[in-house]
This record gives sequence, structure tokens and C-alpha cells, in this order.
Amino acid sequence: MLVLAQIMSGAGLTAGITVGALLAEEMLGSTGLAGVPSALFTSGAALGALGIGRLCTRWGRRPGLALGYATGAFGSVGVVVAAATGSVALLLPALVAYGMGTATGLMARYAGADLASPARRGRAVSAVLFATTLGAVTGPVLVTPAGEVAHSWGVPRLAGPFLLAAAAFAATAVVIACLLRPDPLRLAQERAVRAAGAPDGGADTGTGKESDGGTSAPRAGTVPPAGRHDVAVGTTVMVLTQVVMIGIMTMTPVHMLAHGHTAQAAGLVISLHVGAMFLPSPLTGLLVDRIGGRRVAGASGPLLLAAGAVAALSPAGSAPALGAALVLLGLGWNFGLISGTAIVTGALPPDRRATTQGLVDVGLAAAGAAGSLASGLVVGLAGYPALALAGGLAALLTLPVAGRSPGRAPRTVGSTGPGG
Repeated sequence: MLVLAQIMSGAGLTAGITVGALLAEEMLGSTGLAGVPSALFTSGAALGALGIGRLCTRWGRRPGLALGYATGAFGSVGVVVAAATGSVALLLPALVAYGMGTATGLMARYAGADLASPARRGRAVSAVLFATTLGAVTGPVLVTPAGEVAHSWGVPRLAGPFLLAAAAFAATAVVIACLLRPDPLRLAQERAVRAAGAPDGGADTGTGKESDGGTSAPRAGTVPPAGRHDVAVGTTVMVLTQVVMIGIMTMTPVHMLAHGHTAQAAGLVISLHVGAMFLPSPLTGLLVDRIGGRRVAGASGPLLLAAGAVAALSPAGSAPALGAALVLLGLGWNFGLISGTAIVTGALPPDRRATTQGLVDVGLAAAGAAGSLASGLVVGLAGYPALALAGGLAALLTLPVAGRSPGRAPRTVGSTGPGG
């Protein structure tokens, strides 16, 4: 059900983002304001991650994710209505609500890991992320037909992809609400209660080794020091790789267009990059399960350094070289996201899992905004090669972060999960 939901929501995500900047430029009447949708998406994603995490903690994954997708659907409808009526006042909050739907799609990866054993947690996360690729490929293909449908209804063509996004998010909300049974987080919590020997329905929902990789809380609602350390490691890895990826990716099309490349060539390079972000997920998940999350997290740094070096040294007129750099960039991000997700999930008891995961994704949204903002400043001051090389060097910080010991006794054999 999660895979099916990701395929549908992925189509809505990419279709809306494809024309968001163009729609804003048309409605706001300024090229300088074309970046407004990205800022609003990011704000919505941060708010969505925080709110959905809290809802999932209280009610479970099913109602939390379903409400998040429904909010994205309402936001998409709001964008269409704003475009049809020319209402900028409606456009801005609608884009924020749409961003909440995009955050839900990313948070669904955590649901894939709720019931996975430590030996299969990486693959569970990667299966959900991989499904996003199928929707991401389908969405842009439907942009033109969706625009024609919107035009036939008397709505601007650029609003058409948001019609698609509304349908996709609404269908995903229905699938999650009706078919995601039993609720994965609720079931994980019930198993933790039984493993801890607490009475059914009791307050104690600390985890057992089988369900959370050996990281058990001394009492409900608490995370032991070792678990907090692992959460910090996984979060730091994801934030580092997010900042580097967003920074280099954002400025690559600008760099290409400034050196004579066509918009089609820049679009192809970004498409290759998006494919590299998600397509390798099954392999990455297998590596996390076989060699450990920390080793895969450490490997993300050298991959991103290679991406930055290739981008910095590539001739400005060589689209294939820049495409290769962006493929490496996507692969490094994929390594960081899947390994970091597995480390964080394995460190948390079920009763604290969703709230903490929401806070982690708030950090990812903020990191994306920071990377996007900083990239323009760096390119303006020192040029694209300097940005690419600086980003690659910064990514090497994942090596000491992933290798840092929490200063405690070695884990037992039963606790060697993706975070070990």
C-alpha cells in the first residue's frame, strides 16, 4: 500500500514543482519573484513534517499520512482556483498547503521501516523511496496533457499540473486511509508493549531488541543516551548531504544556461540527477542491511566529493560531464538519506518515533532552504566551480560523524542493526 501511495503521490509532486516557478512569475509579474514557490514549498514542508509527526504519534501513521496528503490536495486545488481568479492572496497559502503534501511523501519512508526487523530496515525504507521514482517519471510526462485539460476548462495551462497534483494527492489519501491496515506504527507499539512485558494498553511502550535494533528505552517516552547519539548521527548525515545536494543541484541549470546550453539540455541533466536520487534505493538499502548504516553514511561523503570535483572541473560546455556529476550527486544523497533514516529509526522506541522523525524532517527542510540560498550567494561571489568543490569538501564531514563513537560499551550481537 505504501508503494502504491508513493507512485501516485510522486506524480503529483513532480508535476506541480515543474511549473510552480513559471506560474508564480506569471501571476506575480516579476522574474525576481519566481523563487517564491520554492520558499513556500519549503515552509510548507517544514510545517507539514512537524505536524504530521505529532499526528502520527497521537493517532498512528494511517490518519497522519492521510491527513497530510489531503492537505496537499486542498492546497493544489487552491493553486488552481488562485490561477483561475488571478488571486495572489490565495496563491501564497495554497502553495504552503501544497508543500505539506510533498512533506508527507517523504515522511512515508519512515512508515516502511516501522515493522521491519533490523536486518531488513534499510531495504524497507528503500522500497518506499524507489516507488517515488515511478511517480516522478510519470508526472512530468503528464504536464502538457494536464495543461490542455485545464485550458479546456477555462483555467490557465500552467495550473493544469496542479489539477493532476490534486487528483494524485487525494487518491493517495484515500488509499492510505482505507487500505493501510493494520496501522504500522500502532502495531509496532503493541509489539513493543508485549516485548517489554507491560500489560496491554499500559503506558509502557519501550522497545524490544527485535523491533528496534536493540535500542530499548528504560521507560516509556524516553530515549537512552546511546539512542540519542544515534539520532544525532543519522540526522547530521541527512542534513549534510541535503545541504550539499540542494546547493549544487540548484545552481547547475543556471550555470548551464549561462554558458549556452538549452533549457532541454539542463532539464535532461536534472532528470538524470533525480533518477540517481531514487533509482539506486534497492541497492543502497541492501548495503545498509549488509554492511551497516554507518558505513553507508560514511560513503556518502566521498561520493559527494567526487560529484563536486567532476562538476568543478567539467568544461562549462560539456553537458555529459555535468550530467555525470549530477548523477554522482544524486547517488551520494541517496546513500545519506537511506542510511540516516535507518540509523534514526533504529535508535527510537515506537512511542517517540514519529515525533522525532518529524523534527528530523523539519531539519531537512531547513537545510534545503539554506543550501538553496547559500548556493546563489557563493556562485555570485566565487563562481559555480567554487560552489561545487566547496560542497564536495563539506560533505567529507560525514566520515567523522558516521565514525564517531558514543563512548559506551560495544553493542551486543542482537543489537547490530543499521545504526551500528
